[in-house]
Amino acid sequence: MPYVNVRILDDGVSAQQKSQVIAAITDVLVRVLGKTPQSCHVVIDEIPTENWGFGGESVADRRNRETSGS
Repeated sequence: MPYVNVRILDDGVSAQQKSQVIAAITDVLVRVLGKTPQSCHVVIDEIPTENWGFGGESVADRRNRETSGS
């Protein structure tokens, strides 16, 4: 029973895009590992931009700084 957890920023990814990601990951597990689609679990966690950081600052702060030109 493969379980794949995908974490993405909560910044406008559509339900259709998430469905495509789930289908594509399931396809890889079927093709590469020989699993059945029914046994594959894919979970997408959407993380608010203020809860995701790199380089010492949150994505929200970084985007705000970039759009304000500072």
